[in-house]
Amino acid sequence: MRNYKNLEVWKKSHQLALKIYEVTKMFPSEEKFGIISQLRRASLSIPTNLVEGASRNSEKEFAYFINIASGSVAEVEYLLEFSKSIGYLSLEDFNILNGEVIVVRKM
Repeated sequence: MRNYKNLEVWKKSHQLALKIYEVTKMFPSEEKFGIISQLRRASLSIPTNLVEGASRNSEKEFAYFINIASGSVAEVEYLLEFSKSIGYLSLEDFNILNGEVIVVRKM
């Protein structure tokens, strides 16, 4: 069993989720059950799947949860692009968050 807190990818994805929670506070309130919920759940899915995978005893199980986290990274990447396209996310915030998504994806 691994200590997830020692995983650099967990640290980065945890920070990404926190930043996404913060930036989505500025989205329109009518999106509370739409894009805000979807983006927050997808971003939180990355570190939580890493935590769950790290708690498993086999490499195969760990890899399974890494794959789920990887899918969530792709989902966040698209949702950020969508949010920018409809004007909910500034270009500056998009560039910062998207840069962090790319770092996590490469890890």
